[in-house]
Amino acid sequence: MDAFVIQGGRRLRGRTRVHGSKNAALPLLTAALLTDEPLLVDDVPDLSDVRNLLRLLESLGCRCSRRAGEDDRAGRLELQVVDETADRADYEIVRTMRATFNVLGPLLARRGRAVISRPGGCNIGDRPVDLHLHGFRALGAEIHSGEGYIHAQAPASGRLQGARIFLGGPFGPTVTGTANVMSAATLAEGRTVIDSAACEPEIVDLANLLNAMGARISGAGTPSVTIDGVEALGGARHTVIPDRIEAGTLMIAAAITNGDVILENCPLEELTAFLTCLDAVGVQWELVDEAGDKADASSDSPDSRSQCVRVASQRRLSPAAITTQPHPGFPTDLQAQMMALLAVADGNSVITEKIFPDRFLHVAEMLRMGANLVRNGPAVLISGVRHLIGAPVMASDLRASAGLVLAGLGATGTTTVNRVYHIDRGYEKMERTLAELGAEIERVEGD
Repeated sequence: MDAFVIQGGRRLRGRTRVHGSKNAALPLLTAALLTDEPLLVDDVPDLSDVRNLLRLLESLGCRCSRRAGEDDRAGRLELQVVDETADRADYEIVRTMRATFNVLGPLLARRGRAVISRPGGCNIGDRPVDLHLHGFRALGAEIHSGEGYIHAQAPASGRLQGARIFLGGPFGPTVTGTANVMSAATLAEGRTVIDSAACEPEIVDLANLLNAMGARISGAGTPSVTIDGVEALGGARHTVIPDRIEAGTLMIAAAITNGDVILENCPLEELTAFLTCLDAVGVQWELVDEAGDKADASSDSPDSRSQCVRVASQRRLSPAAITTQPHPGFPTDLQAQMMALLAVADGNSVITEKIFPDRFLHVAEMLRMGANLVRNGPAVLISGVRHLIGAPVMASDLRASAGLVLAGLGATGTTTVNRVYHIDRGYEKMERTLAELGAEIERVEGD
């Protein structure tokens, strides 16, 4: 297993581009199963999660090919179903990540049947698929489980039936469940209304693609999404939205190293809560133009989800109180990274995790680096220290891994982050991006 070796204390400077969103790309790619026409998707990041999903799609009769884009970091995928006989998603692929479960909705809607292993993914707490199955049952599907697999069958008529469905859970709406049920409902007979739908921008991006394919979806991005079923969907071309989590991670990387970084393709519109927290901590950011000069924030942008932003920070950072929430609140996927930053801020901070209350496996590893952290249930009290100290640490999940890398960038001495295959699931060549900005980081063969 590979590891990152980081020599801390290097200020990040320069310019880089935010990749397309991993969390948006995965459900977008499963939409290829809803049609037999070609689907062209631009700015798909080259990640292990994407490659695993493509393996699954190929096993389900989808031909997948990647072409380089104008920028070598903005690749294009072409997908087209050439064989609709397969209906089984095996454990060997589905166990690698949760997003593979999102083939269930398209398979059920288009082929009328599906057999899929229960999903795997990061160890960040309980994430049952009960709400997905509740939604499919409401659409008329017959669902039963056995030997680790879920068997789903459309009604005898061959088409799912529109319904009103509540998808709220104990920790808020389900993002993957909303995407899965919404995709299935595009080919259902009649109208489907999803109440307590997830409002994340990745859901809006999926709805935009499905509508381009001929679906009739309204209300995406609000708690109530309406889908009027159609007979068939066609091909389309679509560009994946920028990755708001990668953007936030890079912003914190600039801040924790007292750097000065320009991010292109940055989705500021989707990061309001996060940017508010950066303001409170004392991280400076501003809109800039292509030349790096300050831009007028009041001027209309061709796409306010894709802008240039300059990030810098003071040497002294202020404490903050942060609570993760469903969008548009502070993203749970940036919790570990923000903890690394607050670990070197003056005074006492607190982070409360309301989405995945057990998502704190990185706390023990940051303690090894000299952070002063005390966990109390779903909250962590952070007493800032003057600096972190490099140490060998173990990555436990995707975003915790990113938090440990950021801690290493800002620490004194050498940090070795083991098991960086977690990082490869969600950040395309992270070590290259950081090295180009001046970090001293190297990928090595780990233990």
